Amino acid sequence: MKKIALLAPLAALMLSTSVSAADFKGSGASFPFSVYQSWIGAYHKATGIEIDYISKGSSAGIKDAVEKTVDFAGTDAPLDPSKLAEDKLLQFPGVVGAITMSYNIPNTPKLNLSRAAISGIALGNIEYWDNDVIASANKGVKLPHEKITFVHRADGSGTTFNFTYFLSKISNDWKEQFGVKKDLNWPGDHHVGGKGNTGVATLIKQTPYSIGYVDYADATSNQLQMAIIENKEGSFIAPELKSFQAAAANADLDPKKDFFAVIADPAGKDAYPIVAATFILVPKENIEMDKKVTAFYDWSFKNGQALATELGFVPLPEALTAKISQYWTTNGIK
Repeated sequence: MKKIALLAPLAALMLSTSVSAADFKGSGASFPFSVYQSWIGAYHKATGIEIDYISKGSSAGIKDAVEKTVDFAGTDAPLDPSKLAEDKLLQFPGVVGAITMSYNIPNTPKLNLSRAAISGIALGNIEYWDNDVIASANKGVKLPHEKITFVHRADGSGTTFNFTYFLSKISNDWKEQFGVKKDLNWPGDHHVGGKGNTGVATLIKQTPYSIGYVDYADATSNQLQMAIIENKEGSFIAPELKSFQAAAANADLDPKKDFFAVIADPAGKDAYPIVAATFILVPKENIEMDKKVTAFYDWSFKNGQALATELGFVPLPEALTAKISQYWTTNGIK
């Protein structure tokens, strides 16, 4: 027993040493987790610098940033300049990605979803897969008379923020009843929640006749079927890199507004309709640590574009990364 008692504090010391080994740490949005992990691995290989990023959702990331318990935080729900000033934070975009409508309908490899169908499913007004609103955009496809299970995020999420922003754009009913939120009590009795984008993807995969909103990287890694979605111009657009790039091309990300913008439902006949920029928060007062964080993102912007593209994300264009670099310089964190 004495031997076990002596080993316990030693194990605790080893665990403490392991946890604190990172040169700096972050937390937050799960939406960009795969690309951040890819960049972190490549950056460590190039520089030897260790970075920890814990995927726990945008709400938790914002909380950690406000409470200064991490060195940087990720959020898909950008903070407006007044909120940033109040909490003494700076904000810049990291990457642009897409939110898919992933589904699990056996023997249905292709599915078109109109804007009316997506809002109807989310509102709980469309209960079965063979509903006329869905069927009208899928001529020749035999849709089953099976009840729809809608899968959503159970935690506070920037993905939910961007998806409900999109719903508010396409449905006045949604806008008036629910609006734009990071978390909410979903309407109807047809829904189930998963933690993180990975949790949503797993539930869709495990639940026949389900559908949910999940980032492209998690949808791809889980080999989910992804719907072709009607955009603002009335075109049905498949989730693929060229349509994400078309959507991101005209994103209004202005350093004078601390890059505050929501870019879902962009214009353009070839633009995929549900895209989101994801952001990084750093504390104003921690200048030296902020410089380490911005050095990592600067390196990633210059060297990680191929890694981002492989995962289905849209690297930020050079004109935008130049603005970000100037923003860092102006605020003394480069």
